[in-house]
Amino acid sequence: MAELTMIAAAAENNALGKDNDLVWHLPDDFKRFKKLTTGHHIIMGRKTFETFPKPLPNRTHIVITRKKNYQKEGAIVVHSLKEALDLAKDDPQPFIIGGGEIYELALPEADKIELTRVHGTFEADAFFPEFDENNWELVESSFHPTDENHNYSFTYLTYRRAK
Repeated sequence: MAELTMIAAAAENNALGKDNDLVWHLPDDFKRFKKLTTGHHIIMGRKTFETFPKPLPNRTHIVITRKKNYQKEGAIVVHSLKEALDLAKDDPQPFIIGGGEIYELALPEADKIELTRVHGTFEADAFFPEFDENNWELVESSFHPTDENHNYSFTYLTYRRAK
């Protein structure tokens, strides 16, 4: 496997979402997510998968769950991060797409983090894990102001694990 990437939109307090939903609507971030993840394996927890109305097109969905008999059309179901990574090993860039617990598990394995930092703090029940920025190099940063489609400003941050 070439490069395991975690992709997330998290607030300044690392909030990801509440009640299995996002707490903001950022169309440009959705477009970027689609552009980056299309054609790749996306690895997620069951609750994250269940927030989708249907599987996302042109991506291989790998769902990690503790539920032994869980099955869903459009998803490959596994019971550990290791199983998920083994299935995605031929993908040059598989993505970890959430939620909080899966990000926590994947952080030690990740090579890259594509983080959309939403400028604000939000009440949430799912959070992106804290990571030591000394172990990561910020290689790209791009600010997006509020506008008619975006109620919050945000910054795209690309981190690579420091060698």
